[in-house]
Amino acid sequence: MTDNRDESLEQRRRRLSAALAERDAEEAAEAKRDAQSEESRRGMALGLKISSEFIAAIAVGAMLGYLLDRFAGTGPWGMIILLLLGFCAGILNVLRAVGMVAMPPSLAGGRDKKRKP
Repeated sequence: MTDNRDESLEQRRRRLSAALAERDAEEAAEAKRDAQSEESRRGMALGLKISSEFIAAIAVGAMLGYLLDRFAGTGPWGMIILLLLGFCAGILNVLRAVGMVAMPPSLAGGRDKKRKP
């Protein structure tokens, strides 16, 4: 009787161990999928941020150029010059966002300021 009982407990323990291992594998796979989707969301957010900053810089430059031409009567030159400046500002913002150009110390929140003795 005890031999049969021990064998029954051993079989139950094996089944539970197998079920637990299967559940752990499923949880690990789910955690991996969650990490991949989180990375995908971060990439999408960064892409939207960069593109919106680039388009906004060009639009602001074009609008300011149009207003300058309208009120100063400078013809298309204000629009052309400020549109190009907006384009350059957009490129600079994109490079800053991806980390290829450092932010100036005045915009970095004073992190690079020298401390007074």
